[in-house]
Parts: sequence; structure tokens; C-alpha cells
Amino acid sequence: MKHSSLIIILMVVSLNSTFAQKKIKAIKSWNKNEVIAHRGAWKTKELPENSIAALKEAVRLGCHGAEFDVHMTSDGVLVVNHDADFLGLHIEQSTYKELLTKRLSNGEYIPMLADYLKEGKQQKSTKLILEIKPSKAGAENDKVLAAKVVALVQKLKVQPWVDYISFSYDILKKVIELDPTANVAYLAGDVPLEKLKKDGFYGADYHYTVYQKGDWFPKSKELGLTLNAWTVNAEKEMNWLLDNKVEFITTNEPELLLELIKRRK
Repeated sequence: MKHSSLIIILMVVSLNSTFAQKKIKAIKSWNKNEVIAHRGAWKTKELPENSIAALKEAVRLGCHGAEFDVHMTSDGVLVVNHDADFLGLHIEQSTYKELLTKRLSNGEYIPMLADYLKEGKQQKSTKLILEIKPSKAGAENDKVLAAKVVALVQKLKVQPWVDYISFSYDILKKVIELDPTANVAYLAGDVPLEKLKKDGFYGADYHYTVYQKGDWFPKSKELGLTLNAWTVNAEKEMNWLLDNKVEFITTNEPELLLELIKRRK
């Protein structure tokens, strides 16, 4: 009898969890454009890259996504910054407290990933494109980093907001292992679409010059994969990618790309 009751409880918990997840996804309405703001929308207003302010600006502009980069400190804190160094401090060799001795140009401290995700969760229009930076300490650290990132995303219940990207194929495979429902896209440009599809990837996220050779656009549609092109800052390349119906374009010039899309309608 006790065994049967436990099974019923577990079934109810599972159903409630599934319902809650579907409810979260149902309320989402992402901006319908190709624009991914690279490190947030920072350039026009001279904001610090990867800052909370740059995320807010990407949301204000109406970008489909805001891209940002994640590292881990020596004491296991996940932080948002592009380079391995933060204002002269090597992130992996510094504690979070040590990083707090420096500030970004707008007065912000280096964002903790938790704070960045919580800010992103407050809106329902711009996706959070989370790049996991490979550790300079090796593959084992990469696994720990990937696991901590996925665990935090799940803890904060921001899975519908987050897509994952990385230059490390193994990191992204680890993400898929930990969350088979996650959208992941590979950055390095050296893996064919067929393998990405086989390994459960959402798509490719390659430098735009990679797509200038071969049949990437029709092949991706055939396989049901998305293509993102980085980092595209000139109108000529933006038009070429839009002509080929690329799904996403990562750019330091989100205002230009949004205006270009508007003119093409």
C-alpha cells in the first residue's frame, strides 16, 4: 500500500512539473527577428560589453536575443565576461571577492550569472544566448563548468529563455546530456550539419564566411537545423544572409540590422 502511494505521489509531482514547464513556455513571445546582440547592445550608448545595462538595452531595442559569455572563478562562482581576464584579473585564478575590487565603466560589478539570468527572466521578448567559455585548465574543468551552468539555469527555471553556444563541442554534448531539451549550437565552424543533427544539436553558429562556401542554407532547412552567423557588422553581409533566410545574425550593430530588416519589409 505504501509503495502504491509513493508511485501516485511521484506521478502527481511529475505531472505538475510538466504542466508548470508547459505554462512557462506558453507565455513566451520572443521577438520575431534575426537579431542577436553580441555581448548585449553596448556600442551605440557606449555601455560595457556583457553588462546588465547592455542586456537591458538589447531588450529595449527588441532584439530576438542577447548573447553573453560565462566563466567560473577559482571559488566556483559563475560570472559574465567575454575575456578570460577581467580588468587585469584572471577570472579562473581569482575569487569572486577579488573580482569585486574592479568595476565596469558604468559602475557595475562583473555580473554573476545568477543575476544576469534573473534580470533576463523579467522580460518575455528577448532570448538569452549563453556562451560557455572553455576553461584554460582543461576538459575536466569544462565538465564542471557545464554542469554548474545547466544546474543554475534549471534552479532559476529559465530554461525557456536560454539557448547554449560554445566553441567546445564536448561542453555542448555535456549540456545535452544534462538537459536533452536544451537548444545548443556549435561555434567553431569545423563540424558538418549532419553530425550536429545526429548529436542532437539545435543548429550551427558559425562565422559568416563559413556559409559562403557550400550548400549550408538548403542543407540546414533539409535537416531542420538553425543557422546563426557571427559577427556580422556590415550591411552587405547582413543583406546577403537575410536573402538566404538565415535564422539568426549575431552583430555588434543591432540597431543597423533592425533598421535594415524594417526597410526590407
